[in-house]
Amino acid sequence: MTPRVPKAELPAELRDNMIKQLGTVPEPVEVLWNQPQLAEANQEFAAKVGTWDAADPSLKTFAHMAVAAQVGCSWCLDVNYFHALNQNLDLAKASQVPRWRQSEVFTPLERDVLAYAEAMTNTPPTVTDELSQSLLDRLGPAALVELTVFIGFANMAARCNTAHGITSQGYADSCEIPLASRTGHAGADVASTA
Repeated sequence: MTPRVPKAELPAELRDNMIKQLGTVPEPVEVLWNQPQLAEANQEFAAKVGTWDAADPSLKTFAHMAVAAQVGCSWCLDVNYFHALNQNLDLAKASQVPRWRQSEVFTPLERDVLAYAEAMTNTPPTVTDELSQSLLDRLGPAALVELTVFIGFANMAARCNTAHGITSQGYADSCEIPLASRTGHAGADVASTA
């Protein structure tokens, strides 16, 4: 699918750095670059989000993938499979996030984080006091606040990418993991990265 908004030309240095890091320029960056101040602010915030360390990285990556599966952002799922590989996360679990409710591979904490990510993504949000308290008891305030803001950021990215018509770019192709299709929940089948 071609993005609904044309890609803008990036500064050569930025383009070269992204190709060096990722092998290609992410389409969301090219689309956002139509408004360079916004694109730079988004990149700065995303970089800061990546330095937060109160919550476990696997929980945040799986939460982002749950948001992506629910919203229908194949680009976010694609790049997060790539991140899971590069973060040495459990790839069997990563492959099952779109169908986590039917999968047996997740711990009770991971299942609650995935449920929390989906509850935050629902419109209107459906986070319950019980789920929030359960996560607070197990993660602590700093990690829960970080996880919540991370999921909010994932929602912004997934919804913008989807609205702009941005789809997967094949990042997950290098992961060589079997991708599960989302089942049993409303939403598009976004596990395929084709």
